[in-house]
Amino acid sequence: MPELQQLSAGHAPAVLAFELANRAYFAASVPDRGDAFFDRFDDRFDALLAEQDAGVCAFHVLIAEDGSVLGRFSLVDIEDHTAELGYRVAQRVTGRGVATAAVRDICQLAVSAYGLRSLRAATAQGNVASQRVLVKAGFVPVGPVDPAHIGGKTGTWYQRDLVDSVPTSAGGA
Repeated sequence: MPELQQLSAGHAPAVLAFELANRAYFAASVPDRGDAFFDRFDDRFDALLAEQDAGVCAFHVLIAEDGSVLGRFSLVDIEDHTAELGYRVAQRVTGRGVATAAVRDICQLAVSAYGLRSLRAATAQGNVASQRVLVKAGFVPVGPVDPAHIGGKTGTWYQRDLVDSVPTSAGGA
């Protein structure tokens, strides 16, 4: 069974392999990361870990039983109990509910590990699969996204209120 893990230095080789194996697949629906991303992967990966250590982002990978990366799930710009969710899943596991299950898991982690109360995610108009994932995971469309935010494409912001997911103490305060 795949396991969602917080990104660590040891994940670097598997993350690079995941990005390379799925580059063309991802580029069909989101802007390509470009050759510079791969040429300077180690520096970029270290920068992600530094952002995570600073508490402004939280990065997770979905790890298969064989140690390969099946997906990446990011909470970025963590501030005021909210963050932006970003994710990408390997082509070989699409259509199997993997992304939806992991997005649901990251929503639970957002509350329990990071104290977040809401998440938002942007998706391009043509990325119907991502829109389905978000809706199945409890997100609702809330308005248009600035095309500059998603590579010049028209798109929609989705949001999920996590407050209902926060456990309440019995008997009140």
